[in-house]
Amino acid sequence: FEIPYGPLLDAGVKFYGALGNHDAREQRFYELFNMKGELFYTFKAPKQDVRFFALESTYMQPEQIKWLEVELQKAGENWKIVFFHHPIYSSGARHGSELDLQRVVEPLFLENGVDVVFSGHEHFYERLKPQRGINYFTAGGSAKLRSGDIVGNSALTAKGFDTEQSFMLV
Repeated sequence: FEIPYGPLLDAGVKFYGALGNHDAREQRFYELFNMKGELFYTFKAPKQDVRFFALESTYMQPEQIKWLEVELQKAGENWKIVFFHHPIYSSGARHGSELDLQRVVEPLFLENGVDVVFSGHEHFYERLKPQRGINYFTAGGSAKLRSGDIVGNSALTAKGFDTEQSFMLV
């Protein structure tokens, strides 16, 4: 991590981790992920009216759901952005939408004014058409790409591609 991202780290760019299915849970203690030992956490962007919520989507436990509900309710920022590994909406041919996770977290997003949701897991970039008023992005285009991983002509997709590597800057 420190080698390829060294120039960004040297420039003061902060990274915030959200662990996925290929990560060891101990990585929450890795200082440069800014997780402070937590599997799920929230932070306010400096000098901005936005609050971020990082979730652990591999093992979504009742404790995390209750925490998310409380934190979303008390957040006073105009922008609420949630990020986690597994997409609840996806045009992926390999994985697709995580419907069990969708049933659990989407009602909280809707009730509490979440604006944007970022995820990974799929090995492509996808900007989805807003779903129930929320903007969803899958940012997995920095992984090993496989042409055909994203379903063409999906009703969900506003823009997506699986043949070029990509990253997102927020």
